[in-house]
Amino acid sequence: MASQGSNGLGAVTARGETAGSTGAMHTSAASAEPEVSLLDIAAVLGRRKGLLAGATLAAMAASAAVALLIPASYTAEAVILPPQSDQSSQLLMMGSPAGLAGLGGLGSGLAGGLLRNPAELYIGILKSRTIADALIARFRLQQVYGSKSLIGTRKALERHSSIETGKDLLIRIRIEDRDRTRAAQIANAYVDELHNRNSRLALTSAAQRRLFFEQQLAEERNSLADAEIAMKKMQQSSGLVFPSGQSEALMRSIASLRAEIAAREVQLQGMRMYATGDNPQVQVMETTLAGLHQQLQKLEAGSGEELVVPARKIPETELEYLRKMRDFKYQETLFELLAKQYESARIDEAREAPLVQVVDSAVAPDRKSWPPRTLFVLVGGLLALIAASLFVLLQDYRVRMRPAR
Repeated sequence: MASQGSNGLGAVTARGETAGSTGAMHTSAASAEPEVSLLDIAAVLGRRKGLLAGATLAAMAASAAVALLIPASYTAEAVILPPQSDQSSQLLMMGSPAGLAGLGGLGSGLAGGLLRNPAELYIGILKSRTIADALIARFRLQQVYGSKSLIGTRKALERHSSIETGKDLLIRIRIEDRDRTRAAQIANAYVDELHNRNSRLALTSAAQRRLFFEQQLAEERNSLADAEIAMKKMQQSSGLVFPSGQSEALMRSIASLRAEIAAREVQLQGMRMYATGDNPQVQVMETTLAGLHQQLQKLEAGSGEELVVPARKIPETELEYLRKMRDFKYQETLFELLAKQYESARIDEAREAPLVQVVDSAVAPDRKSWPPRTLFVLVGGLLALIAASLFVLLQDYRVRMRPAR
């Protein structure tokens, strides 16, 4: 009996060990993952090379068809060299060589501030609404871009335009259009409109002075005409044509002094457009004006030592006549001074006029810039090949992972 019990226990133990070993084998087999090498992947793809080639060729043909359906665009480019910042001559701003020395640095500082980065300045002008509207009207871009509003047309023109500069400071104007000829015409029109805007804008200190003296000269021309009329009426009413020598000399001195004061006040006003009250040249001009005012007061009061008869002792009729003459001479002298200043500013402006030089004019391109059809075909074929390869590998993986029956 004992031997039978021991034999039964041994059998049970043996069966348990056998079952345990079998379960361990199944577990290890299930946990082991098949290793895939590049050679295995190449072999799988090689077995389905017909599918891969067919998918790639079909995608390339479809990409070529799409690329042919896209309208071709052409890009024309114009290259310009903007004016470089230079020193602005302030010749005759002070009306004398002594005043020139101090204002030369002041004017050059202003010009340098205005044109510190001329490329960015002119790019801003090229992108202005005024130039955009001029191009829209000139080439009827509303119909070209199919936009009903000016705002939409400006945005479309901005999308089709590229205006930028590089380290060489050259400004490149690129225009993309479906018409190769129109693309070149619009690029060149940008340069033409920039020339037109430069002629209207005061981009230099000389141009600003020219505008200032032009306004002052126009006002003084009217004042001189009024003085001439008043002088003529006084001659007709008094019957005087030429006053006495001493009286005439007195009034001429007063008129000349007043004209000089007025001219220097105009110069001081022009200087204050570029400098503050702490500028040494402004302070010198203010001191000079104060001295001239004191001299004028002495002449009018008759306290000048060089005068024999003071102004208050001249007969009333002759004095009234001389006053009219004084006003006329004052306006005449002031007009001459302002005319000289205006002509000097014009010469200075012509010398400093911003000159935009065209490096390359835009020509009609002989090759399209969009779409890149070859690139479209290659990219379409490559994407199709990748997608087909992934599909083949996925199918093979499913087959290998399918449990055996």
